[in-house]
Amino acid sequence: MQLINLLESVMGISKILKKGEHAFYCPFCNHYKKKLQVNVLSQKWRCWVCDKKGGSVFSLFKLLNVSNDKMKKLDDFKNDYIGKKEYKQKKDILQLPNEFKSLWKPSKTPEYRNALHYLKGRGIDTIDIRRYNIGYCESGDYGGMVIIPSYDLYGSLNFFTGRSYYQDSYMKHKNPPVTKDIIGFENMINWNIPITIVEGAFDAITVRRNCIPLYGKVIMNNLKKMILQKGVKEVNLALDPDAIKNTLQTAEYLMNEGVNVVVVPLKEQDPNDMGRNDFYNLVRNTNQLDLSSLVKLKFSI
Repeated sequence: MQLINLLESVMGISKILKKGEHAFYCPFCNHYKKKLQVNVLSQKWRCWVCDKKGGSVFSLFKLLNVSNDKMKKLDDFKNDYIGKKEYKQKKDILQLPNEFKSLWKPSKTPEYRNALHYLKGRGIDTIDIRRYNIGYCESGDYGGMVIIPSYDLYGSLNFFTGRSYYQDSYMKHKNPPVTKDIIGFENMINWNIPITIVEGAFDAITVRRNCIPLYGKVIMNNLKKMILQKGVKEVNLALDPDAIKNTLQTAEYLMNEGVNVVVVPLKEQDPNDMGRNDFYNLVRNTNQLDLSSLVKLKFSI
């Protein structure tokens, strides 16, 4: 969200609390914990130690003598948090296709059977279908595709991807026209244990445990920030070999922030092709990345 990014550019990375609440270190009392809370929906803020408070981010920035450049950016928010509009737009725009049908509801149609047959070939079982609310569309823009939704921390749809279950389809996959700067399957992530990052939804479903799909090859800013905010200790990067340059850049960034990184050496098969057991065996047999091995990998590109 734009306002959160602006706040963090002034006050540092925030700690996400309940919906709409972000905590920062208080610049007025300098308490060692993040005790100044900002509600990014109402813009009200308050430090729970020194009781400094205000009714808008403008008042907070004014007390902090923030630069005119950043103060001007607040004009975009006026007296209301633009995030409210963003949430509303997101809710209006990002929704599952009208033709979406859940695959855990049996049907006698050929489309239902074809979708199930396709998923079986990808190693997806009925547990996965229920767990990820996988569905399909018989018609419409996503006709002939299985639909894999992703939900955020609060259970709201934040992305979905469509994959054709017909081999001769002219369009193999289709994503909605929204940002990929989200955290895939966020509602299933436990930030207190190692996480695994993969490229696609099928890869994440195969790995299953604590796995985040990027829907691409680049780790976006929101995921990077969340890893640091949550104090994640270990990350497994399981991205395709053609993304090795981006993978190593991400690995170096995380290592510099104190995160232990394992770069899983995928070759001709991605996690979905390998299967869950073979993937976990590969992870277990791969050493944590250190500075020496990072340099060697860089020179091998």
